[in-house]
Amino acid sequence: MPQALADPLEHRAIPKMPALLALGIRLAPHGPADLLLTQVTRRILARHAGLLERLGPYRRTRFVVTASDVPLSFLLDLARDTPAVSLHREPPAADARITGSLAALVGLVHGVWDGDALFFSRDLTVEGDTSAVLALRNAIDDAELDIGAELAGLTGPLSGVAARAIARLEAATGVPLTRARGVR
Repeated sequence: MPQALADPLEHRAIPKMPALLALGIRLAPHGPADLLLTQVTRRILARHAGLLERLGPYRRTRFVVTASDVPLSFLLDLARDTPAVSLHREPPAADARITGSLAALVGLVHGVWDGDALFFSRDLTVEGDTSAVLALRNAIDDAELDIGAELAGLTGPLSGVAARAIARLEAATGVPLTRARGVR
């Protein structure tokens, strides 16, 4: 098979988040967005019980993930008894901070791009406790998360419709909104 047709996803350029989608994310009301993100996080943790255990000594870490192109920061607060996620216009204080384009960050979670490659190409920066970030990355990699499927699952009987909408959005934007399933 010609190399151009067999090129793995990690060799693709990271797509730009469409301006309209980035604007929608940036303008989303934080209260409802925080609730949705926390619900998705708790759903993921319930379905992947070993994820927190995999963090070991970093189980109580506060992570800030900053989408540099939106710009918006997500605080993943594992220091609480019940983990929560909140949106912030400015990065809040945390133990570790990960910054990159939203497409790169989502693709990293979905296994489309390698974290080391993103780091060394400067598409991703890490500040603070780098050991905690490495533990988080390893835990996420092991869990094989699919944020698109988790979001669709929250819609109950409309999950099929939501999954198709997410797939269309992914196809239209090139942003990996679901878990990588081989070469696309």
